Amino acid sequence: MGHLLVVESWVGSMSRLLPRAIREGGHEFTFLTRDLHHYLRSAPEGTAHPLLGARHVITTDTNDTEALPTEVERLHGVLGFDGVVTSCDYYLPTAARLAGRLGLPGPGPEAVAAACRKDATRRALAAAGLPQPRFAVHEEWPELARAAREIGYPLVVKPVDLCAGMYVRRVDDETQLAEAVRALHGFPVNARGQERVPLVLLEELLGGPEVSVETVSHGGAVHVVGVTDKSVGGAPAFIETGHMFPAALTPADTEAVRRTAVDALRALGLTDGVVAHTEIKLTTAGPRVVEVNPRPAGNRITELVRHVTGIDLAAACVDVALGNAPDLRPADTGLRSAAIGFLVPERDGTLEALDGREAAAAEGVLEVQLAEPGRAVKAAGSNNEYLGHVMAGDPGGLGARDRVEGLLAGLRAELVVR
Repeated sequence: MGHLLVVESWVGSMSRLLPRAIREGGHEFTFLTRDLHHYLRSAPEGTAHPLLGARHVITTDTNDTEALPTEVERLHGVLGFDGVVTSCDYYLPTAARLAGRLGLPGPGPEAVAAACRKDATRRALAAAGLPQPRFAVHEEWPELARAAREIGYPLVVKPVDLCAGMYVRRVDDETQLAEAVRALHGFPVNARGQERVPLVLLEELLGGPEVSVETVSHGGAVHVVGVTDKSVGGAPAFIETGHMFPAALTPADTEAVRRTAVDALRALGLTDGVVAHTEIKLTTAGPRVVEVNPRPAGNRITELVRHVTGIDLAAACVDVALGNAPDLRPADTGLRSAAIGFLVPERDGTLEALDGREAAAAEGVLEVQLAEPGRAVKAAGSNNEYLGHVMAGDPGGLGARDRVEGLLAGLRAELVVR
């Protein structure tokens, strides 16, 4: 039995999946946070709070990067940790540094830090000669405006250190660029109270479908579990509206994106102790790397994978954090594909009614989670404003996406806001 130090978490699905995987693996965990109320305010309804399964819950300043290692060393001397893990993007570098400080398994801290900074990722991939969009990184307006003209409009504006699609925007001209940069500079501290890096990443706008490659790295080898597709909406934002696993690609395209993802992970040095989610665009010129995320996929993609293959990526994350070989053997689950679709609000207001719940919960539907009337609604600008989701599978082939989209269409027709 292992004892994991869990440093912060999201309050969404991974906050439940990771503790579940720890418990089912016969392990235990101590939870470390700077703000326990952040999690208590978001307790999942109808189920026991995942933190109730912790051996200890300890409050300390997880943002104090100078004092935290000493504090964790002291805790390690008393409690004895066998691994360090987090499900929150903003604490991935912290968890890697702590594991290294304690001599515990895990990916290299420098590799994780580079993957969590989009500008550092771009430079590492460029040095390795890997395919990616043309890009530039600047802070001040004159350099940004000049770089945008050199790359050419339309292009994509990104923060270098945020996640969930926050402040990622398509811009078609210099006026829109100025608005996007102004909005980004007006968000100097992230949701976890960490001061942001004021750099702005400009990227060539890529065409073609987007997919993600789900991988597990252990013992110097990168194991590809599969490829997930993605649908995007909400222009000029890039909001994930749905996913299907496996992606409906040709064998040649599947092999190309798998190879590109593995090459990207190797270029960053993420070949041990990490479950990763690498996003790739399939352009007419071939695959292009969009992002490399050194953590399990969000938006319930891990559950799509589990429903189709039986492979539990949350459990794999626990295993590699403890230095154990993950179980990546596929099983016959009875499903050939699984898909999820998100209900994305298009304007602000209050949710008055969301009908069609009975139809959404039809036979064969794997999950339904929908907002209740009375909830404040904000027009989606990132992946943080969903009003719910529907997940379904297809035992016969790659029809899961069509089924989910049909169910969501009925729900959207009944959505009223004011």
